[in-house]
Amino acid sequence: MLWITCEDLSPRLGSYGDPLGRTPNLDRLAAEGTRYTQAFGVYGVCAPNRFTLITGTYPTSAGAGPMRVTSRTAALADVTDPVLRAIPVWEATPPPEVKCFPELLRAHGYYCTNNVKEDYQFQAPVTVWDESSDEAHWRNRPSHGTPEAAPFFAVFNSTITHESKIHERTSPAVTDRAAVVVPPFLPDTPAIREDIARQYDNLAELDQWVGELLAELEADGLRENTVVMYFSDHGDGLPRHKRWVYDTGLQVPLIVRFPEGHPDRGTPGQYAPGESTDRLVSFVDFAPTVLSLVGIEPPAWMPGPAFLGEHAGAPREFLFAARDRMDPAPETIRAARGPRFKYVLNLRSDLPYWGDVPYRDRAAGAAEITRLVADGGLGESQWQLSGTSKPTEELYDTAVDRHETDNLADDPKYAATLLEMRAALGDWMTRTDDYRTLDGAELMATLWPNGEQPTTAKPRIVEVDGTVAITCETEGASLGYKLPGDEAWRVYVKPFDAPADGPIRAKAHRIGWKPSKVTRLTP
Repeated sequence: MLWITCEDLSPRLGSYGDPLGRTPNLDRLAAEGTRYTQAFGVYGVCAPNRFTLITGTYPTSAGAGPMRVTSRTAALADVTDPVLRAIPVWEATPPPEVKCFPELLRAHGYYCTNNVKEDYQFQAPVTVWDESSDEAHWRNRPSHGTPEAAPFFAVFNSTITHESKIHERTSPAVTDRAAVVVPPFLPDTPAIREDIARQYDNLAELDQWVGELLAELEADGLRENTVVMYFSDHGDGLPRHKRWVYDTGLQVPLIVRFPEGHPDRGTPGQYAPGESTDRLVSFVDFAPTVLSLVGIEPPAWMPGPAFLGEHAGAPREFLFAARDRMDPAPETIRAARGPRFKYVLNLRSDLPYWGDVPYRDRAAGAAEITRLVADGGLGESQWQLSGTSKPTEELYDTAVDRHETDNLADDPKYAATLLEMRAALGDWMTRTDDYRTLDGAELMATLWPNGEQPTTAKPRIVEVDGTVAITCETEGASLGYKLPGDEAWRVYVKPFDAPADGPIRAKAHRIGWKPSKVTRLTP
């Protein structure tokens, strides 16, 4: 399994019908695989989405919703409000049974690598990856290039298309600025056109990187026994894209390529090469799908259905998304989307859409919008940017209003649809224990006893008659251990034979808690 991921990119690929998308390598991957046209993140920013991708659970259930929780914005020096400057940091803490899904793969013999970004809203336990660094590679697994090599799950992430690469030109200018299409919800100005064009420039550079990575896979003779998944972590890093719950912020390109003979490769109309599917897919479905593809039944605590593999579930009727504090701007929005309609619930309707986000305003186009909002210089179609408050509910028919600017919530013709989607969202919020608090002491008190981060108990190593067992008093703690000569921590699954000589080391870590100290046993 190979995940190729990028950042801050909507479906602008040539294979998705965008004539400005210079993406020959990604288009070739799409021609050899299946293109998903309805794939969505659960947030419009990376850290909450990365929490979901690594755990297979929703950020709203674990205090992982604000952007971010383990650190503050890189533009903190530009935040002048003393209350907003003093927002605390914490670690997202899901229920004790939740694990990072690569740990489950490692427990089944997979070699798991991450190159390189984590940003999970918590410190990753040592059991998650065999290697997580800018040197991590499937080629580093033992016996690489031989039949004895372990199966692998590898993640490679590129930041070429990240929002920060729009702030200043980093890629060659290959896009005609006059050919750029400015959506109606943005003002058509030279600064906005330049920022959109830079997105396309960065996309062209990303495509070259993808081609190089796929060439490495082929050079290693692994093309015909590796499932490849390519996707972005959320929508474009542009105004009213990133951070928003509209499709511009949530929808991502997703391509899955199967090797010849793979049971999910299918026949025409059923995930065959070059086909597309409009099945609704959410990031919360990705972890169970990877497990399903390698024959592991997803655990019950993963709420999303696998969309491929032997444990694939029924297609979704709805998917769900949220927006919370965008450092430092407070916010609470929840959303539901079906195949056609999008429903948005603004729980802080008193707040403006365009809050104070200094990091966002490092881009010239976003800074220009901030000035236009203050000066009243935006047009009627840009009401979502200029509004000083928000309607409590929004409803959009994405089939005819792909930009989501015509709010149908008060239209009696859509009353039944509004009721249905309102009920679906309310059920999801209840079912997933949505905390809906902004941040700070109240949320930390919900996550941790007395509002203070606990420490995972030290593991206990016991050897009886040459068999070693490791236990921990902390419920849900992941257990890692090292034998003499090990560099990476192994995942403890069951008792094992004691080594002939040298110490055994063990470490325990429940997600969101502080990790334990290392325990040693010298036979």
